[in-house]
Amino acid sequence: MKRLLALREKAKKEIRKIVLPEGEDERVLRAASYMAKEKITDVTVLGKEDDIRGMAKKLSIDLGGVALLDPATDPAREEIIDLYFKLRERKGVTREDAEKLLMGNFVFYGAMMARLGRADGFVSGASHTTADVARASIQCLSLDREIGTVCSSFVIELEDSPFGENGLFIYADCGIIPYPNSRQLAGIAIATSDLFNKLFDVEPRVALLSFSTKGSAEGESVDLVRAALGKVKEKRPSMLVDGELQLDAAIVPSVAEKKCKGSPVAGKANVLIFPSLDAGNIAYKLTERLAGAKAIGPIIQGMDKPCSDLSRGCSWDDVVDAAVVTAVRMQGK
Repeated sequence: MKRLLALREKAKKEIRKIVLPEGEDERVLRAASYMAKEKITDVTVLGKEDDIRGMAKKLSIDLGGVALLDPATDPAREEIIDLYFKLRERKGVTREDAEKLLMGNFVFYGAMMARLGRADGFVSGASHTTADVARASIQCLSLDREIGTVCSSFVIELEDSPFGENGLFIYADCGIIPYPNSRQLAGIAIATSDLFNKLFDVEPRVALLSFSTKGSAEGESVDLVRAALGKVKEKRPSMLVDGELQLDAAIVPSVAEKKCKGSPVAGKANVLIFPSLDAGNIAYKLTERLAGAKAIGPIIQGMDKPCSDLSRGCSWDDVVDAAVVTAVRMQGK
């Protein structure tokens, strides 16, 4: 997977600090060891130091260069608890609640470290649900006002494929919003376009997908996609985006020539925006399982600091890729 390997080299050019809250997980420790050894990121692992070192020794994992932090003994512990309490007080959270959550779920502690600038971003999900990771980002970080919604995407790379950017795509939303409205869909499109450009330095060509291509069918979801397109064009007039497009019209040049000739995106889209979570989640898993694609994500979007979720079935290599994406997103900031 050439583009994803190239991302690791890009991460090395401007080292960023990534926090991995799941120090009890073998895959996380192997990923942290690799990133420290290869000097890809400055990595901090959360957990009880004795437990982590004991596990690493048992598994012959070298933690040289990896920072270990136990939130229970962190000198900034009280500051972080107080800040989280202030952020959530109006939601009925007491300071005792805040302490119990942060000391019991280190995903939230890692997110607070990112908020305070002690880390550039966090990666979690090896042993936590997407809901946990999303809640931590929403409660601890700030919303990007231009995007206006929390959403997610997957980087997809296929070997020897002529579609997209020589087999490279980003799909969204595949993990957060079940049925986005037109404003949310526009935010998803803008966030994912920005992500593609940031990661790969390639101009995004964004397709808003539907079961209709330019009026070939009608329906509520088609109207929603058309409305989202209008909102994107209002916010980003220069962005290469089109819709509504069926998948084949979006990525196959010969089909695009017949169905929507003259479109700036059709037949060559590299960013695919799905009208619902059903469609996006099914599509990325089909691409991954049937086409043998590499999929990185869910990458959480729409916040002021980057973070990435992981599948609980991930490999240690997947943890590395998610951390690399998170680090590159903060380069230049």
